[in-house]
Amino acid sequence: MIQEKTKTNNYNFSRKVIDQGLDIDPITVETLQVNITKLCNQACTHCHVDSSPWRTEQMSLESVDRCLEILRENDCIKNLDLTGGAPELNPHFDYFVEEARRLGKHVMVRHNLTVTLDGNPRTGEEKTYIPRFFAENRVEVISSLPYYSNYFTDKQRGKGVFEKSIESLRMLNSEGYGDGELKLNLVYNPVGTFLPPDQKSLEADFKAKLKKNYGIRFDNLYTLTNMPINRFEKELKKQNAYEEYIEKLVNAFNPEAVDGIMCRNLLSVSHDGKIYDCDFNQMLEMQARNGNGGLTIFNLDLRQVIKRKIRFGVHCFGCTAGAGSSCGGQTVS
Repeated sequence: MIQEKTKTNNYNFSRKVIDQGLDIDPITVETLQVNITKLCNQACTHCHVDSSPWRTEQMSLESVDRCLEILRENDCIKNLDLTGGAPELNPHFDYFVEEARRLGKHVMVRHNLTVTLDGNPRTGEEKTYIPRFFAENRVEVISSLPYYSNYFTDKQRGKGVFEKSIESLRMLNSEGYGDGELKLNLVYNPVGTFLPPDQKSLEADFKAKLKKNYGIRFDNLYTLTNMPINRFEKELKKQNAYEEYIEKLVNAFNPEAVDGIMCRNLLSVSHDGKIYDCDFNQMLEMQARNGNGGLTIFNLDLRQVIKRKIRFGVHCFGCTAGAGSSCGGQTVS
């Protein structure tokens, strides 16, 4: 385990794990999570990717094809998790989804809902076909919705986002999402410097309110801790709350959350083909290593990757705080 140098030197995640008698080594690679663009139609205040309509980074067709080759060659990788930015804004997105499904892989898309109505902010290309495309390819949809009312949603994600999100959710429902077979999952991030509440009880509230007020159906709610990275980190420092928030994460360390952290069974790929232990390490440019070299999709040997040492930093306390947090929500029931 490798502990990265950080501006907050008082907190050492690796040391914490060792002191608890825990070990965090890779187990397998079940999921290939690919960030195929940093272009987004939104610029959310909590975004650790720092995505916006002004970003231009895109994964090339060559890299998409190499990712598909990796999926084809490795049966242990069951899932393709596409993220961004708004991944639908990569010009090769549809091709990537269709080819992965032909390989028999389960495809998940981190869908921000509003891209369906906003379209591409750079080209003006419409994206209203997305709900039907998702349904035809049996994509699992994972969408952020900070709250079941407009005030907190718009505060975090921008004016008018809540109304567009509701309209987009209705479009997904009309294609059969939220009825159990086509999976529609929502993601909750706290608005501010708080840990997420209990996932199960909040899910019940979301389901009751969205059904009663808007007729919306969905399957699961995932609660995620806001990571002190990029845009959220800047906001914390602007409020002189960065150290306080880090301390809150450290003090909430839960050893039971360690087993479920995503870096043990996932690889994260950036738009330029570099490989990371997780999406958060990717945003901090903490590239996964094999010996002395950095891992990429073009030098990937899965047998060696499983033997790597995961790189840790102070932000890792966000994944082990309270009930834990990963791309699939809390890790401790």
